[in-house]
Amino acid sequence: MTSKVYFTDMRANSKHESLPKKVSKLFKAAGFDELVEEDKLIAVKLHFGEKGGTAFINPVLVRQVVDRIKEAGGKPFLTDTNTLYVGARANSVDHIQTALENGFSYTTVNAPVIIADGLFGKNYVDVPINGKHFEAVKIGSEIANADGMIVLSHTKGHIITGYGGTLKNLGMGCGNRGGKQMMHSALKPKVAADDCTACSTCLKWCPADSILIVEKSAVIDHDKCLGCGECTVVCPSRAIKIQWKSETVDVQERMAEYAWGAIKDKLGKVGFFNFVMNVTPDCDCNSWSDTYIVNDVGILASTDPVAIDQAALDLINGQAGLANTRLQANFAPGEDKFKGVYPNTDHEAQLAHAEQLGMGSRRYELVRL
Repeated sequence: MTSKVYFTDMRANSKHESLPKKVSKLFKAAGFDELVEEDKLIAVKLHFGEKGGTAFINPVLVRQVVDRIKEAGGKPFLTDTNTLYVGARANSVDHIQTALENGFSYTTVNAPVIIADGLFGKNYVDVPINGKHFEAVKIGSEIANADGMIVLSHTKGHIITGYGGTLKNLGMGCGNRGGKQMMHSALKPKVAADDCTACSTCLKWCPADSILIVEKSAVIDHDKCLGCGECTVVCPSRAIKIQWKSETVDVQERMAEYAWGAIKDKLGKVGFFNFVMNVTPDCDCNSWSDTYIVNDVGILASTDPVAIDQAALDLINGQAGLANTRLQANFAPGEDKFKGVYPNTDHEAQLAHAEQLGMGSRRYELVRL
């Protein structure tokens, strides 16, 4: 089956064609107003960005979605779940404070911020899925209990999954902290002792206290390691390595099963946006935003989470890669940009597994507005 994916580019030549107006037009063209029922609670799932990052979705654009939900009779709230790693979003107090500092105040977005898995990430609902990896998944309570959901995803690279869009926003973003650990549990990074400078940065960021400095090198206790991968991101000498070829496919499949659990009880009540702009090589969970690897492309909307990620990937890969960025290869239009950043990661594994689960189709029709 072919799914429709609606697309608008970045061009604007009047107030009627501004980017906020285009978000509103996409909402209606994709039929999202028909997904919202009168007086029902609608989760607006997004990533509020980490402190120091700048590539997350602009709150002004989020406001358009909130206002359209209200016009359709719904009661929207902005939401995300707490992080597994140590940072500014590991509990709901810090998480909400970070959201406010990044511009997601009620004045700006016209909706409250509610963290879906509670104060310390322990509030969840077990959702049966009978998947390859999980019989049931742990979805943040307020997402699981919402009547419907509009999912706003920023497309970018990711050190573990290669690419992050709708499926990652759903899977990693809707699972509670325990669920995130279950998704990451296949990852057991190893330290290349010859590259390690014993700077101890990884010790400060490890949420499980599983790293020690032994004989001038970091050593990871795999019995304690959660597999969150945070040490691989913060290591300044890139001495901590992931076993890419097997583990990352496993993580992507687990993530896809969590994505399925986030929406399986809301079929016909969920819409998806992909913001194909500010395409950074790293996730918005980092406390920085590196130079974009392609020029801004536009915004997508669909009721099919698999099709919208496939469309985003195709549009990104259709661009010319930008020089002086993290992109090391595949600069030509048509070449895979994320493999140009993470050559050993098969980022399409998440789409293949999601399609196999019945979440949607990788075949799509691009409808240009």
